[in-house]
Amino acid sequence: MRISEVVSSLLRVEETFSAHLARINAVVLKPLLQIGSLENVKFFFLLNDHFQAIWHLTEENYRTLKETYSTSESVCVPDVYLVCDADSFLNAYVQYFFTFGTCVVLQNFEQASRSKSDVWKLQKPALCEFLADFSPDSCLAIGLYTVLQKPFRDHLQRYASVLAKLKTATGQGLEKKTVSDASEKFAKLRSYVSRIMDEAGFTVALWKSVGTKFTDVLCTPERRLLEDSESLPIFTSSGRTDRILLFNDALVLIQGNNFQSFDLKLLWVEATSSETGNHTLNIVTPEENFFLLAKGPEARAVWQWKIRRAVVQALADKRDVFVWGDEGKTFSPPLCRFATFTFRAEGRFKSATYEGDWCLGKPHGKGKLTWPNGQNFAGDFKKGLENGFGICLIPQGSSDHYDCYKCHWREGQMNGYGICEYGNEMVYKGYFKDNMREGFGLLVSPLNTDHPFKYTGHWTKDKRTGYGVWDDKERGERYIGMWENDQRHGPGIVVMQSGVCFQRTFHLDKMVGSGVLILEDDSIYEGNFTNDFKFVGKGKLTFPNGFVLEETFANKSREGLQVPGVRSHSGDPQAVTKSAIQLGQEDFPVEKRWEDLYDQFLAFVHAGGQADAEESFMGFHVQTSRELRKSQENLFCNGGTAEASEKTDFLEELIKHQEPEALLSYLQQALGSSLHPLGKLLKTLVLVFQSTYSGIGANKHLLRMAQEEVKHYAKKIWEFYQSLLQLAFKVKSFNSPQNTEKRDVEGSSVILPLILPYFYPDLLMLYMVTHEKQDEVYCQGITNLSRFSDTTLLEYLDVQKDFWPLKDLTLTSNQRQSLVKDHCFLSATECLQKLIATMDPQEKLDIIQQTYEEIEETINQLLGKECNLPMDDLLPLLTYVVTRASIQHLGAEIHLIRDLMDPTNGGKHDFLLTALESCYQLIQEIRLP
Repeated sequence: MRISEVVSSLLRVEETFSAHLARINAVVLKPLLQIGSLENVKFFFLLNDHFQAIWHLTEENYRTLKETYSTSESVCVPDVYLVCDADSFLNAYVQYFFTFGTCVVLQNFEQASRSKSDVWKLQKPALCEFLADFSPDSCLAIGLYTVLQKPFRDHLQRYASVLAKLKTATGQGLEKKTVSDASEKFAKLRSYVSRIMDEAGFTVALWKSVGTKFTDVLCTPERRLLEDSESLPIFTSSGRTDRILLFNDALVLIQGNNFQSFDLKLLWVEATSSETGNHTLNIVTPEENFFLLAKGPEARAVWQWKIRRAVVQALADKRDVFVWGDEGKTFSPPLCRFATFTFRAEGRFKSATYEGDWCLGKPHGKGKLTWPNGQNFAGDFKKGLENGFGICLIPQGSSDHYDCYKCHWREGQMNGYGICEYGNEMVYKGYFKDNMREGFGLLVSPLNTDHPFKYTGHWTKDKRTGYGVWDDKERGERYIGMWENDQRHGPGIVVMQSGVCFQRTFHLDKMVGSGVLILEDDSIYEGNFTNDFKFVGKGKLTFPNGFVLEETFANKSREGLQVPGVRSHSGDPQAVTKSAIQLGQEDFPVEKRWEDLYDQFLAFVHAGGQADAEESFMGFHVQTSRELRKSQENLFCNGGTAEASEKTDFLEELIKHQEPEALLSYLQQALGSSLHPLGKLLKTLVLVFQSTYSGIGANKHLLRMAQEEVKHYAKKIWEFYQSLLQLAFKVKSFNSPQNTEKRDVEGSSVILPLILPYFYPDLLMLYMVTHEKQDEVYCQGITNLSRFSDTTLLEYLDVQKDFWPLKDLTLTSNQRQSLVKDHCFLSATECLQKLIATMDPQEKLDIIQQTYEEIEETINQLLGKECNLPMDDLLPLLTYVVTRASIQHLGAEIHLIRDLMDPTNGGKHDFLLTALESCYQLIQEIRLP
């Protein structure tokens, strides 16, 4: 048979079927849609929509075939709409028959046949006459059932016959394959339609056989019975179940008048051999696991196959779309799935609804828990428990306030870093262990509370314990020291906004023993004193002018003392420096202050530097906390996968940058990055430093404590860099470099200049308040000397006249040399002024050396020869430049350079810094009449 003949027969088939559909539409469907009182009439409307779709495709197929015949003598396979767009036909028939099956299950045809509608009565004679052509049975319901499905099934048979003929008539090649594929699909469609009709028949028979109690609860429009233990015996291992029903969406166990229903999306089945028998199926669900026992291997295999197929269909969430060619196919539902479930059993999750990923009956992956009272959790789960990052909201009483926990979790408890925003507006940022604050953390209360505070320090079992800093914002004081069980306990320093500070031992929040009290006027008392700073018992009081008073005090304050002769002592400008006391260094060894903080980074290294462990140990970087994790919805939907994919493999980068120049550049970038572990460490250290030494803590008696802390930071950062580097060699399977001892010694000097800019503002402030009085005297000297002209100042400072650079001065007609100011040694002056523009002590030393070189260059040009200036000649010249540079806090700058410079950097730098110090001292000692 030729293709044209096959297509011609298809044209006649479609023409006949289209006419038949028109008659069904007029005589059957339209009257059915007009029965307004019919229950579930919406499914007749849905059936009509699918009917119209099939009718439209039939008409379209007929039209294209007719147009082809009218314009061409030959017909090709691509001209056959049924073949080239077979999927549209398949989907239309699938939708139609599934909806038809729903009408069968809901017994809509029986209900329609009993309708009392006037419209139905008028159409009934014509309807009965039409139905008689299809069904010899006089039952109207059966007639409706027959006329709305038999013509379609018969037409599918005709399609199959036509496609078989077309396949035979088509030659080899792409066209034959296209026809073969379409033929195979229609064959599978007919098999699927038969299954739909069988399942609908089984289901309606079930609903008719069981009582209304079960029907009312279990019967839903799309539910189909797939297997029944009464047809294929199987029972539970407990033996308490009367009947087991497998539906396309649930497994139901019936016992007497009760039943249990298990959602197939959350059901896992495995064949197993156990003590319960050799023909056992293990069923896993979120809240109950049980065994099904079959009488033989065949029955078990059928049940297992049908359950797995039903699970796959349920997970697809499209019950009206069949799995092509699933007969005989071995189904393997995925272990991990996405589903929603409400917990009913006793436990932490009772009454909570979980939406998210599952694995073997337990929440596993990303998900969200919601309780009826408003509590909810969104985040990571592992084997049924919160594990990983998660955000938890817990309502506080009947108010609209919530405690919000943005934390890392392990085995259902908060463990690792977290940010908690409490309903009372307090905020905690730090580490947790077993749901309690543990390790380093910062707790801040809002300013609008009765007693606003801020605590930065260590915690043990939810209590402040260990080294910590407490800001009492109401009283304007800061406590730096040891804690135990939420109370000050052990050595501590108290710094007050008024300038008073003291060091004392505390026991259960009360001062005990003697201590050191430093008053506003820098008087220093060593002994016992009360909370209101009254001296008690034997003690020593040192006055700012150096006078020392030792006696036994009787509850007296500094103002109440009458000390003969004290006021008559002449003031000594260096007395304050001589008597100054630095607090905290002995009681708080620098290596013991932030041990818990360093432990978190060591744990990260020991964990192998894995990305999933980084934030748990080291906290969230700015981008994560502010953007990616700003809401539960973002966390639930995105899961932070984009962030993980953007992370740089810093271990590999460590190995790449080993040469000195590359290393310095790499360290600078790493320390400045909130994504890099070293950058996170530095960021946290800046936080604790500011909490301790900024604001109220900017007290000159804490300078040495702060200075050694910054140096220790550099040492620890270098140690962690070395640890990460060794980890990188291990993970990347590289050999570790040899002879690292020298690098270890030089490490701190490499790191210190890189981190100093982060601490510089607060550190410089400490130096400024420490040397405030000396700088005031120095500034007064600068003010006095700045009134001099260049020649007068050079003469006053005893600069040799041969060194006066006056020859090249350009004067106007009304100027005289004796009146010119700020023109001599201008290049050296401008160079020295750059001292305050950098934060690196080494760069400051370089600027001092450049200043010296500018002075020397000026002298060499003046004398016309090179010469090395001795100290006697250099000091007056340098004093002139210092005077003209007018650096306000030069004393603070000099001491900062001296304290933080590389100790190995001596020689000329040390000599020039000493010369600058001499100039500073000289200017302080100048007394003009």
